[in-house]
Amino acid sequence: MAVSTRYTPLRVARKPSSEDAYFFMMNSLLHSRMEAGFPSNDICFDEDVNVYLASLLTSLIFPRSGDDGARGILPVDSSLFEAAEAAAGTREKYRMYRRSADSLLISLGIFKNARLKRPDSAPHLAMSDAAHIGRGKSYYAIARAYAAQVHRGNTAVGDILGKLSDHFERYLGVLSLMGGEHLNIFKQLSDGELFHLESAPRPAEKSAELALRHDRFLDLYSSYLENRSARTREALAEAVREIRALDPSFEFDIDARERVRSV
Repeated sequence: MAVSTRYTPLRVARKPSSEDAYFFMMNSLLHSRMEAGFPSNDICFDEDVNVYLASLLTSLIFPRSGDDGARGILPVDSSLFEAAEAAAGTREKYRMYRRSADSLLISLGIFKNARLKRPDSAPHLAMSDAAHIGRGKSYYAIARAYAAQVHRGNTAVGDILGKLSDHFERYLGVLSLMGGEHLNIFKQLSDGELFHLESAPRPAEKSAELALRHDRFLDLYSSYLENRSARTREALAEAVREIRALDPSFEFDIDARERVRSV
């Protein structure tokens, strides 16, 4: 189980800067890659991807000049295709596809919401996560092709976009872990979770019980890594639910870990 990394300014007297945020994002990203079983340069040289993703995440806190963020994202392929066809030139087409791919990767990985809208809006039109993953891979590939046209050849950024397209699922799994275990971004508590939270034991009693449940969770997770049995997986999921009933900040996503290791 990963320990949450919390950002603390090195100097309380001064306002946190983009450099501080970048250091935190890079540190969290590297830890998440190790925890996800996808360390840097594992299947290809991709330290450049680390720099790209850390900069992208930092821009969420300190927007870059001229960056319109999610306002430039179109929710369906046909809309993006039509907008790109109407764009002034190849450079703008490149920016549109790259921006859309970045937004899908961050919204699906960090925020668990690839739809870029409220969870209750038009559920009958919602696409599956697999469909959004396919969109992200395609958008990065198209952006790479346009980048080659703009710069009349391959570039460092083009290489990065190609790696993000080829290994989209792996980077998605890393960001999923990072969002919960390092950035502390969790789903809103349901009514049932609130009920369990309100009826949980008082602090002293709760602390002792929580420690026992954490011990059981670690034992089960260790067993699951050895046998990968469905019964152990179910017991592990139940252990996670029991911990969350006492500590809603606890986050463990076995599906994200399995997705990263299976790619």
